[in-house]
Amino acid sequence: MGQEINKRSFDHIDFESFSAQLEHETEVLRQWFASNKFDSTGMVAGLELEAWLIDKQFKPAAINEEFFKLANSKYLTPELAKFNIELNVDPLPLKTGLLTGFLNSIQSHWETCRQAAQKLDADVMAIGILPTIKDEDLVVDNMSKMARYEALNDQILMKRKGKPLNLHIVGKSSLQSVHHDVMLESAATSMQIHIQVPEDKSVAYYNSSVFISAFTIAASANSPFLFGKNLWEESRIPLFEQAVESGGFDAVSDGPLHRVSFGSDYCRESLMECFDENIKHFPILLPMIFENGESSLEHLRLHNGTIWRWNRPIIGFNESNQPHLRIEHRVIPSGPTVIDEVANIALYYGLVNYFAENHFNNGDHPEFSIAKDNFYKAARHGLNTNIKWLDGENYSLQQLFNDQLIDFAKQGLRELGIIEADIQRYMKIISERVKTGRTGSHWQQEFVKRHGEDMRLLSEHYFINQNSGKPVHEWDLELTHAK
Repeated sequence: MGQEINKRSFDHIDFESFSAQLEHETEVLRQWFASNKFDSTGMVAGLELEAWLIDKQFKPAAINEEFFKLANSKYLTPELAKFNIELNVDPLPLKTGLLTGFLNSIQSHWETCRQAAQKLDADVMAIGILPTIKDEDLVVDNMSKMARYEALNDQILMKRKGKPLNLHIVGKSSLQSVHHDVMLESAATSMQIHIQVPEDKSVAYYNSSVFISAFTIAASANSPFLFGKNLWEESRIPLFEQAVESGGFDAVSDGPLHRVSFGSDYCRESLMECFDENIKHFPILLPMIFENGESSLEHLRLHNGTIWRWNRPIIGFNESNQPHLRIEHRVIPSGPTVIDEVANIALYYGLVNYFAENHFNNGDHPEFSIAKDNFYKAARHGLNTNIKWLDGENYSLQQLFNDQLIDFAKQGLRELGIIEADIQRYMKIISERVKTGRTGSHWQQEFVKRHGEDMRLLSEHYFINQNSGKPVHEWDLELTHAK
């Protein structure tokens, strides 16, 4: 959920001061857009991978403080819950050997995580929603000891005027749960992919990220179960949207815009439109005052970090302190294996480049409402659904992958200069996953059909397969035992 702050409680003076700083920095940002101040040297790739700390029973292990001391790595940071962690990698130029570079980095950091966790008689697992998570695990006692998370919890509940968060998901089965804190959010973990783009390409790449979200989420789905209930193919989506549900000004949860959402529209002229929407429609949650905030837009960036669009524009800075524009693609779940994750990364970069350069640069794309509808259909039903395509007709998503999307992703990766051997390797994984229909979500559901609704057994065998290193489309459904 973002950067740490140094206080938890705020008064009206804090909010007034922060509001003034936010308004000023929003105008500074507007000037930056007008004067082309952003880094335009080339595209850069980055990612954040969230994961679970688990005990010997494959249940969440709330041990992050001890874990971070043992891991002692600048690439690892806390998440909302004591049983979640975030793994980061060094950004790389979006070209040639990017995919091999990310594979090596993720594998190296993952091994660091496993070694640290095993010293605590625990381990780590990459999965969208841990099947063994229970409602009673999602309590404030399991919140990471960070002022940011405590303050966010306080402020969201305050904005809701004390009304509890009501989780209600209807899918293959239905689930209802009531929470008096934001800990529901910690039941969902993702892989957030970043792309740094020049300003003149930023609108096309942002809109392309929005449009392709239906494709990336369907191909990567890995979160069917929550509290033992089989819900959506990617149940993280309704879970996160309801976990910190808070509307805009003068609203609780029923405002026109929500803090976690697909967004309200494409950008038309500039990513500045998102930051204007931020200040106009979303109340301040964390009014932390920074000295010399203007030069790095500290207040604006903190506010932006409390608005979780599934595709989020970000202002960052390079080593020489020049600002740059990034897009954070937040829809893909964690897991199932490192090689699957790199294949998902390849799919995103290939498709986002293809559609940005071949469709969104010339206005040849569906309306936003169609992209939004496609996204929620894909999140709910996965590859086994029909979506509206570029010609306005409905097609099977699985058929579109087989007939066009894999080829589009390959073309996009070639245009970026990615090594051909890597393109073939990772697109073959996506192709086989799509042809068999065996996403991580599908494998979990098939395992339960064969062996019963035992979430510990499911988690154990997911863990065994994850550590085999085989991509998920090659996983079998047989019972074995973890070593």
